[in-house]
Amino acid sequence: MPGSTNACVATSDGTNLFVRDWGGGQPIVFVASWSMPSDSWAYPMLALSERGFRCVAFDRRGHGRSDDPGGGYDFDTLADDIAAVMAAGDLRDVTMVGHSVGCAEIVHYLDRHGSDRVARIALVSPTTPALSASEHNPAGVEPEVFDQVRKLQFARDFPQWIEDNLRPFASADTSAAMLDWVRGMALGASLQAVVHLNRTLTAADLTGALGRIDVPTLVIHGDRDVSCPIELTGRRTAELVPDGHLAVYEGAPHGLFVSHHERLSADLAAFALGRPWRDVQNGESGK
Repeated sequence: MPGSTNACVATSDGTNLFVRDWGGGQPIVFVASWSMPSDSWAYPMLALSERGFRCVAFDRRGHGRSDDPGGGYDFDTLADDIAAVMAAGDLRDVTMVGHSVGCAEIVHYLDRHGSDRVARIALVSPTTPALSASEHNPAGVEPEVFDQVRKLQFARDFPQWIEDNLRPFASADTSAAMLDWVRGMALGASLQAVVHLNRTLTAADLTGALGRIDVPTLVIHGDRDVSCPIELTGRRTAELVPDGHLAVYEGAPHGLFVSHHERLSADLAAFALGRPWRDVQNGESGK
């Protein structure tokens, strides 16, 4: 698979996943956000592959050019899908990078498959540890709210929901053309996948799994993230991971791979090279 920009990996249940593989060198594996395909990582992948990294990303089942199998949107299956991609590429000493729910998939992958292939992880705008309110997460959103969004918005007019939430996802100076690109990617996902994966991510509580992570972890989060507020998710995630550290992007929204992709790419390069996390946090990644 090295050097190929277009490959297919079969999972344990026969689902074929589209995989893009750019460049050579130390591998970085990207896991996309909810409703997003691997294309969403295009700008960081381009920047990092040109810096000498091997950048691998895949379309989650029901997304992009992967099969739409009609199921498998639980975290066990999604973690096994990641394992299939890692094994097919014989990827080792990997820096794993996730965005939003992709972070939860990485956390569950480590909990289920271990860190033998993984050197470090970067969690960008994570949904972890939990979004729904519970006895242990009183600041979360009531589960009934998520149920209503799925029933009254996703299942009735998903394009309108995307339209209503697109601008807060990015920054004020993000171009209309870039927003059109994001809209098109989201609308390309299977609606069944969108609903079922949303149900999985909003019900999840990965508090315990975060405490078992045994690799260096960098959490990157914008302090104006309205999708996953930093106090509910990013800050708690960094606190729960034994070797976890938080880099805050001031004034930044949820969609950092859109609004801040140049800074994000530089920070990920520094982290993947083992640069001390404080350098990344202090904006010294480009030095």
